[in-house]
Amino acid sequence: MKTNDKATERGGFGSKIGFILAAAGSAVGLGNIWRFPYLAAKYGGGVFLLVYLVFAITFGFTLMLTEIAIGRKTGKSVIGAYKAVDKRFSPLGLLAAVIPALILPYYCVIGGWVLKYMSVFITGGGEKASTAEYITASGESISFFNNFISNFAQPTVFFIIFLLLTSVAVFLGVEKGIEKVSKFLMPVLLLLIVAISVYTLTLDGAGEGIKYYLLPNLNDFTPAKFLQTIAAACGQLFYSMSIAMGIMVTYGSYMRKEDSLEGSVRQIEIFDTAVAILAGMIIVPAVFIFSNGDSASLNAGPGLMFNTLPKVFATMPAGQFIGAAFFILVTLAALTSSISLMETVTAVVIEKFGFSRTKSCVIVIFATFILGMLSVLGYSAWSEIKLFGMQILDFFDFITNNIMMPVLAFLTCILIGYVAKVRYIEEEVMLGEKRFRSKLLYNVMIKFICPVCMLMILITPFVTDI
Repeated sequence: MKTNDKATERGGFGSKIGFILAAAGSAVGLGNIWRFPYLAAKYGGGVFLLVYLVFAITFGFTLMLTEIAIGRKTGKSVIGAYKAVDKRFSPLGLLAAVIPALILPYYCVIGGWVLKYMSVFITGGGEKASTAEYITASGESISFFNNFISNFAQPTVFFIIFLLLTSVAVFLGVEKGIEKVSKFLMPVLLLLIVAISVYTLTLDGAGEGIKYYLLPNLNDFTPAKFLQTIAAACGQLFYSMSIAMGIMVTYGSYMRKEDSLEGSVRQIEIFDTAVAILAGMIIVPAVFIFSNGDSASLNAGPGLMFNTLPKVFATMPAGQFIGAAFFILVTLAALTSSISLMETVTAVVIEKFGFSRTKSCVIVIFATFILGMLSVLGYSAWSEIKLFGMQILDFFDFITNNIMMPVLAFLTCILIGYVAKVRYIEEEVMLGEKRFRSKLLYNVMIKFICPVCMLMILITPFVTDI
């Protein structure tokens, strides 16, 4: 009876489309919107896109299929899934549980920033967000964004609101919460991103921006830069597809046995890649027009999202409306990703301690709040504190994205490629298929190519700036 209770607490997806939209929602996050366009512009436009697409159908497919298959085959959260594959690899389960537990707090802090900007644009304050400057006690002039994050109260309030919004879907469970929310949010997100990208294409000068984004630019494209392009595309794909965060193992454990695993992964890939490319269709032409063709204006991360883009919207016809729609879009993308992170951590608590979903959610919310406040304070009261030269939020981002996740993915490749063997995954794939269509590709990738790619991703941040 106790096992059945736990199974009930964990739940499962009620449909194939529910699983696909939830997994795609996890993959579609801030990385697709604030990093992909920057990398595409930096590494030869169409050259980067082509390399990215090749990696999506090979590298990304292999790693995502592996994690979802492990989850569905074992029916456990990450803490138990790796142990079920091979007891000697049980520490991987702990690592896979720690990663989302560290990412979720600072991701919700950033989600709070997005909520703030959404509220500013919806209430007609877009121009203020783009032009306002504030003078600090030391006489330094800072932007609207830097003034916002350097204060304690507002970032804390918006962080808490975003955290509570995230928790609603997780409280309700997999089918009644995550699946229903994903079925609503993902079509809205897709509609918004298509509408805004179409509008951007109608602006004067957008054609030149599109050429810059889509056409291959081989000027100064040396063999060294091509290798950097491969590393950048590989790294972006790895981060944007929610690989090595424990998410796909967790969502895989909720997937129905009769649903096609290989086909579902392909559909998730298509959705995630389409959103990333469409995000570039919005951002690259808009910034290109705003900067009169100066590619240096297209930066990445918070600088692009909270400083550059508000200025771009301020110069657009109907920029207030487009800015509001854009930040609604980004809020939805951030929410679907944070929901998957919280669910992964909650599933671990349910399985490890046997608590109810409600009690587990409360524990996760409290822990997330405590850790998230470190990131909030890192930009305000504790701004002078640096960890290895980094702000607190940047430090958490670095150790998870650049160290822990590549290590987990590399060891997962070793586990499946050489210990449990490919047959372990093939058996699960065949439950919903007549044949494993990508078996040869999968074999080569999981044994040889993916481990090398993971080592490249692990080494790259320490030897070059991408």
